[in-house]
Amino acid sequence: MEFPLEELARLVGATLVGKPAGPIRGVAGLEEAEPDEIAFLANRKYRRFLDSTRAGAVVAGPDVREARVPLLRVENPDLAFARIAERFAPEPIRVPPGVHPSAIVDPTARLGAGVAVGPLCVIGAGATLGDRTVCVAQVHVGPHATIGRDVLLHPLVVIRERVRIGDRVICHAGSVIGSDGFGFAEESGARTKIPQIGTVEIGNDVSIGANSTIDRARFGVTRIGAGTKIDNLVQVAHNVQVGGNSVLCAQVGISGSSRLGQGVILAGQAGVAGHVEIGDGARIGGRGGVTKSMPAGATWSGYPARDHRIVLREQAAVARLPGVLRRLGVPAPPGPGTGKKKRDGRVSTATHAPKRR
Repeated sequence: MEFPLEELARLVGATLVGKPAGPIRGVAGLEEAEPDEIAFLANRKYRRFLDSTRAGAVVAGPDVREARVPLLRVENPDLAFARIAERFAPEPIRVPPGVHPSAIVDPTARLGAGVAVGPLCVIGAGATLGDRTVCVAQVHVGPHATIGRDVLLHPLVVIRERVRIGDRVICHAGSVIGSDGFGFAEESGARTKIPQIGTVEIGNDVSIGANSTIDRARFGVTRIGAGTKIDNLVQVAHNVQVGGNSVLCAQVGISGSSRLGQGVILAGQAGVAGHVEIGDGARIGGRGGVTKSMPAGATWSGYPARDHRIVLREQAAVARLPGVLRRLGVPAPPGPGTGKKKRDGRVSTATHAPKRR
C-alpha cells in the first residue's frame, strides 16, 4: 500500500512544504522512520529529532517553518497523523455475521441485523444486541442487558445484567461493565453485603480500555457520558457520574458517588475520593489525589490535589532547601556508614538537636 505525499496532504488539508522524494508506504516515529515512511511532530521535546530523522515526510504544526525533509503543516498534527495512519492500518477485526456453533444465545435474546456472536460467547435471557454489533469471542452479555448498534466487544468482555450501552461503543479485552459496587454494612465487627440493585449506562461513542471496571449503582445509575475515553485498568465505582468527552487515563480510580463534569481529564494513576464534584473542563495531573470538590476549568495536581501552580512552587522550594540549610550552617545528616558505633557493635545514624547553652 502506498500513497503520493500530495494525496496525504489533501486528505488532512495540510500545506506541503518541500519536494517529495517518492510515495509513502507506512507510518513511524521520528527516530525510526525510513525514507518511505511518514512521521509526525506534536510534542516540542521531540523537535531535536527533526534534524536527524530519515523520514520521507513529517506532519508538524504551523510553528515548524522548515526542515531537511518535506513537511505537512497543519493546525492539529495529532489529528492529521491519526487520519493518515488509518490509511495504513491493518484490516479491522472481521467476525462474520451470525452465531458461532459454540456460542450460547438464550431463545428470548434479540439480535439485530448483521450481529456477529463469536466462539464461546454467552447471551443471556432478554438481552438485546443492536444492528452490526460484534461479540468477538468469550463475551458474556447478562440477562436483559441492552447493547446498541455498531458496538465492538473484544474477547472476555463481561456486560452484566440490565446494563445499557449506547451505539459505537468499544470495550477492550477483559473489561467488566456492571459488576457489583463495593458496599458492606458493619455490625459487631462483621460486614454484611449491601445489595447493589442499580445499573450502568454507557453513552454513545465511548471507548473502554482493557481490564477496566465500571460498577453498577447501589441504586439508580452509574453513568458514563457520550464520547468519553477510558484507558486500561481504570476503576469507576458505584453511582459515579462521568460527563461526556472526558478522558480517564491508565490506573485512574474514582470513588463512589463522585460527579465529573464535561470534558474532565484525569491523568495516569489519579484518584478521586467519594462524594466530590469536579467541574467541567477540570484537569488532574498524574497521581493527583482529589479529596475535595474542584471548580470548572481548574488544573490540580499532587496529594492532596490543589492548584498545579502552587504545587510547582512548593516543589521548587523543597529543591532549594539543602542550599538554604547549608547557608544557615545546619549540619547535613550523616550519610550511609558514617554513624557512631554503639557498645554492642551496632551503628546509629540518629541525629539530635544541639543542646542549648
